[in-house]
Amino acid sequence: MSLRYPRPLRPGDRVGVTSPSSGVPAPLLARLDVAIREVRARGYDVVVGDCMDGSGHVSAPAAERAAELTAMLTDPEIRAVVPPWGGETALDLLPLLDWDRLRAAEPSWVVGYSDISTLITPLTLLTGVATLHGNNLLDTPYRAPEGLLTWLDLVAAPPGHRFTQTSPGRHRASGWDDYAAHPEVSEFTLNGEGGWVRLDGEGDVDVEGRLIGGCVETLCNLTGTPYLDVSALPGDLLVYVEAGGDNAFTICRNLHGLRMAGFFDTAAAVIVGRTSAPASPSLTQHEAVLDALGPLNVPIIADVECGHVPPFLPIVNGARGRLVHTAGRGELTQTLD
Repeated sequence: MSLRYPRPLRPGDRVGVTSPSSGVPAPLLARLDVAIREVRARGYDVVVGDCMDGSGHVSAPAAERAAELTAMLTDPEIRAVVPPWGGETALDLLPLLDWDRLRAAEPSWVVGYSDISTLITPLTLLTGVATLHGNNLLDTPYRAPEGLLTWLDLVAAPPGHRFTQTSPGRHRASGWDDYAAHPEVSEFTLNGEGGWVRLDGEGDVDVEGRLIGGCVETLCNLTGTPYLDVSALPGDLLVYVEAGGDNAFTICRNLHGLRMAGFFDTAAAVIVGRTSAPASPSLTQHEAVLDALGPLNVPIIADVECGHVPPFLPIVNGARGRLVHTAGRGELTQTLD
């Protein structure tokens, strides 16, 4: 497969907002407005779709959500699509998307994480277009701490761009900001300390491969389907996974299933996002990862800022990555080639 990168966004370009999974409930509409203003402040036009209703668990019937997402991704005027956040059942869109039209269209960036990885990972694997696992739209007003970037930084990067991100050594220890009460919040509360850790053993790590991955709880439902065939990507992979909220027993089972389905077959290393998901009796989240992925005999680097715990380290699906981890320091370099 030849990877294709969307062209860099320039001032005046249009960003589409749609909710392919959950919409935005009324108490959070003020935060949505703040996030849209942040995108417009970068010089971009913003168009908001019809599938945004937050009164239920999805923003609209599946056929409507699929049609709107396909329309945005095939509209030459829309250069990026950024959902407000994730949700629960983006899975139902996959068989309804017009994959032939998506393959033929000029590439556009699709940005998001959590349930949005249910869409962006198959988009990269089935169309060869790079996608961006990073902040959702409602996270956009936050300023990235030192060492990290935002999706707005990356969608404007030129072809061949190389960038390195490192852990700031601080993270949110618990909870989320109250967007309803404080829609303008733009500073992360980073009241926890800690960097990346190697789970599988000791020693320095320096390994390269194409990046692919996403949320464990959503991607595990794609095993055995055409939507998670990582053999389409050439060479070794750097596979990243992150747990949103399921307990350690569930994550352990899900990771075993992903491994047995071949998701990690060509992994040169595994990157594991920091999580606040609960431990289970006799099993921590780190132990769950080792139980399932230890048999791979590849480096496993955990507590990386690519999950549900702020701040956020954006990862480009399909980019060439180099993962380096030494005592007390880790860095991930990505190249858009």
